[in-house]
Amino acid sequence: MDWALVLSGIGIGIAVAAPIGPINIMVINAALRRGFRTGVTTGSGAVLGDGCFALIAAFGLTAVSDFITQYERVVSGFGGIVLLVLGIRTLLAPPQLPTGSLEVAMPARVDFGDHIATFGTTFLLTITNPATLMGFIFIFSSASGLASEDQGYLHAAALVAAVMLGSLLWWVVLSAIVSHFRERLSSRALRTVNMVSGGLIAAFGTFVVIRSL
Repeated sequence: MDWALVLSGIGIGIAVAAPIGPINIMVINAALRRGFRTGVTTGSGAVLGDGCFALIAAFGLTAVSDFITQYERVVSGFGGIVLLVLGIRTLLAPPQLPTGSLEVAMPARVDFGDHIATFGTTFLLTITNPATLMGFIFIFSSASGLASEDQGYLHAAALVAAVMLGSLLWWVVLSAIVSHFRERLSSRALRTVNMVSGGLIAAFGTFVVIRSL
């Protein structure tokens, strides 16, 4: 086991996931509204998306990379529209207080379909961001020995798995921290969270759509 490789991959996964952006805002909002599991599920979609891009970068899948780069505006524009819709939905979402909060209200039940929907949404948003792919390619090419033609498939697979583990660790820690404070929220505070997060997500989407045009 190449622990240096594993630790490097985990660090890359955290570094890619940690910067504040629409996915981070969505995970924070999900953990506040519906708890730890929903927060992790929301972030897990981004884990899979990061894994796909890490796979492309590590294995040198140039055909896929060239396709995404060639149609960057279309891909980004689609992702921007999804963000804009999500932002508006979040803005209009009624506050749902967790059990045990200061104001009595029953939270909406989160079923398997809800988890699949949130997972799929963040996965879609991640893979429609070509900048993430370019980031992985830049990191892997600039970090000597991480992903090169001299290394075998096992080396590349271990690197991809470590990147996904690092990304997952970030979403687990973030969801745990945020969900710890959710019991203290009032309906007014949660409404403010919805408005701020929805506004930011919609702003991200608007920016991406304008840039793609």
